[in-house]
Amino acid sequence: MTQHVTEHDVRDIAEYTRIGLTDEEVSQMTVDLNAIIDSLAPITEYDLEGVEPTFHPIGSLSNVMRDDVEAPSFTQEEALENAPKQQDGCFLIPSILGEGGDR
Repeated sequence: MTQHVTEHDVRDIAEYTRIGLTDEEVSQMTVDLNAIIDSLAPITEYDLEGVEPTFHPIGSLSNVMRDDVEAPSFTQEEALENAPKQQDGCFLIPSILGEGGDR
């Protein structure tokens, strides 16, 4: 099996994605990722000479978004009607960072 990804790479990826991995998990993840990359090797054997790149799966479709149309909506009072807590016309939610309390 070829070493495409090193344990250092796995640690960097885990740190970037904020996933805590033990040394054992880093070792296993390194083996798993290298096996996954090796399993994709047959793709490189296809003869793609003359095949044009596909930029959109639906062909020449350029915009699949609908027009942004203003429509009637909730009033601020209706939106806050079932809020467990509110303050000054805003939702009051528990803080997930810092000192705690409601924000």
